[in-house]
Amino acid sequence: MAYRTLQIRPLERGDISAVTTWARQEGFAPGSGDVAIYRQTDRQGIWVGWLGRERVGCITGVRYTSAYGFLGLYLVQPQWRGHGYGLQLWRHALDHLDDLPCIGLEAASDRVADYAGWGFVPASPTTRWQVISDGQDSPTASSEGWKLLEGDAIPEQAVQAFDAQREPSPRPHFLRQWLHHPAGTVLALIDAAGACHGFGRIRPCLLPRGEGWRIGPLMAETPQAASLLLQSLLHRHPGVVLIDAPGANTGAASLLEGLGFRPVGTTLRMYRGEAPAVSLRDVYGLACLELG
Repeated sequence: MAYRTLQIRPLERGDISAVTTWARQEGFAPGSGDVAIYRQTDRQGIWVGWLGRERVGCITGVRYTSAYGFLGLYLVQPQWRGHGYGLQLWRHALDHLDDLPCIGLEAASDRVADYAGWGFVPASPTTRWQVISDGQDSPTASSEGWKLLEGDAIPEQAVQAFDAQREPSPRPHFLRQWLHHPAGTVLALIDAAGACHGFGRIRPCLLPRGEGWRIGPLMAETPQAASLLLQSLLHRHPGVVLIDAPGANTGAASLLEGLGFRPVGTTLRMYRGEAPAVSLRDVYGLACLELG
């Protein structure tokens, strides 16, 4: 069979619904508004592959800085798999990031060997955890006297500074969009001087069947602070709740198990180039697997 060349174009607003549906069907559990935020983060870093007037697949290759980028949302519709179209998308995204010293991705277990062939090296596992929340448990107050602030009451610059110390690269534009999206709830622990000691977001998500919630990001200085934020985010949000915890935070599993979460899936964080030096020990939940 002669394979056709894809037309690979930047994702437009009219593509968002289709890409979100694909992600839902694949079990990615996309959050409300996620794909639109991906587009705003790097308009040159998210693409859709077309054959004529039909969408075939998609991929992101987001440049966060001149030193770090991330690959994700790599999908080809089932009826078009095995024809080389995924490889065309992959090469397009990789070319976009090729000059960066480090590129990250989250690999499903059956793709680890493929990505290793392109120079990606395993770093640590990422586990998806699930709990069925009744939305009734009331969180306890902070023992340190920190205020638990919500939404517009949160000092954004304090959260940006806290995040920048715990992520592979600063991501102010992405985080601003993420924190101010109207879907869901954002909470932060703020001290009397206005400094942030942890923050998190819960948002509606689309499960393969039905709807639920996703928590992420969730970052905190201590397990106690993470527990307070997590319980506060679960409060008033009944139903299926998912969170993706990096294995590099060795305390995340015991904290989540103690709150009734159970593991339901695993991916592997991989990097090509020198892995970021920043520690993930304060990261209890990733914002999303598609953008790292």
